[in-house]
Amino acid sequence: MYLCKEMREQAQKGEARVASIGFFDGVHRGHLYLIRQLQDEAMKRGLPSMLVTFDRHPRTVVSPNHVPVLLTTLEEKEQLLRQTGVDEIVVLPFTYELSRLSAREFMEQVLRKELNVRVLILGYDHVFGHGGGSLNDYMRWGEETGIEVVRACELADTMVSSSKCRRMLEQGDVNGAREMLGRSYALSGEVVRGFHVGHELGFPTANMQPDAEKLLPANGAYAVWVTLEDGTRHGGMLNIGNRPTIGNGEALSVEVNLMDYEGDLYGQRITVTFEHRLRDEQRFASRDELMDQLAQDEAQARRFLFPS
Repeated sequence: MYLCKEMREQAQKGEARVASIGFFDGVHRGHLYLIRQLQDEAMKRGLPSMLVTFDRHPRTVVSPNHVPVLLTTLEEKEQLLRQTGVDEIVVLPFTYELSRLSAREFMEQVLRKELNVRVLILGYDHVFGHGGGSLNDYMRWGEETGIEVVRACELADTMVSSSKCRRMLEQGDVNGAREMLGRSYALSGEVVRGFHVGHELGFPTANMQPDAEKLLPANGAYAVWVTLEDGTRHGGMLNIGNRPTIGNGEALSVEVNLMDYEGDLYGQRITVTFEHRLRDEQRFASRDELMDQLAQDEAQARRFLFPS
């Protein structure tokens, strides 16, 4: 059995489901296009819609040396999937045992018997199950296991994918990533003690410790929005890098300066959303030059965040 007893009993007692399956990292525009097709098909048939996803990237089990850094944590992914209005979300623990199931075995043992799936909306290029399979294979296995397999339509913009979004962020292209995601990329993390250098430079910063599994955009300075635990939002400028002018070694830091804010943020969990890349990280000849550049960064960030 691959679901807990309560979840399995609930699924088996309920109606048949129309489902789709995937890891859905980033919940980008391509995922949303698939989910809309899932919801349309479920509505047409008068059945609940279900998304089946996993608690970790499958490569952590099948190829642990080639696991991508994620665009969304599990908590973020679940929240974004719930916002689509889909009726049910099932998160399967991706175990070694699950990874060894062929597609046919997965369809029969998990989708059909445990989740009562009768219609499977298959992403246009999605492959699942040990050994994979072609669309014709999935359709044949569906007939054998009592699941109708329907191929989803392809998004017109075929450039949208989780891997391409990762590459954009690794290059610092937060605007391009926003186009793929349909929203600004975000990082959350706790504010921890830092070196207090920002106070000395006149730009006090919160030293942020992002979630370890999340992808960090390329080193550099960015205009961001910062959301605090109380829900208030503030403009800010953020730097990712190792502060070469200060000479704090090779340790990577994520520091954000909140505009027009005074208060103690230590211990708070904050969220930053990336709106625009201001510049690459660079070494300056002196602290005075760095301070001049920070003043220019702030002015530029304000123009992006607070356009007149």
